[in-house]
Amino acid sequence: MRKRFVIHEHHATRLHFDLRLEIGGVLKSWAVPKGVSMNPQEKRLAVHVPDHSLGYIGFEGTLAEGTYGAGEVRIWDNGEFETENAGEQLRKGKLVFTVYGRKLKGEFTLLKMWNQEKNWLIIKSRDEFADKNWKLETVLKPKK
Repeated sequence: MRKRFVIHEHHATRLHFDLRLEIGGVLKSWAVPKGVSMNPQEKRLAVHVPDHSLGYIGFEGTLAEGTYGAGEVRIWDNGEFETENAGEQLRKGKLVFTVYGRKLKGEFTLLKMWNQEKNWLIIKSRDEFADKNWKLETVLKPKK
């Protein structure tokens, strides 16, 4: 069964991207400093952050100065994804899922780094959507 996902482009203290997957009635979330890549050779750090409510899936706007994550937030990509036994996979430290987004497509793996509390890697599988020439483009212009 397909569930929803969103990737927020977040211009906070530092530009990063927030990957959010609808799992278990919440949005399981990871901050991906360099953004998700369609190039299987680029393993990207994904830092597990607190779950967000499902209502946050469509959020775009400005988080006020002085609040956690202050800055501009825009939807970079969204759509659906599917996986089997997400909760069990997460507990084991490896989640394999297929994305049906506007920008991202195909299979990805979130892999918990050994002996790390919050650090995971997100890796694109070598499938028909893989692109070794992938270049991430932001929605908003980066702050100078």
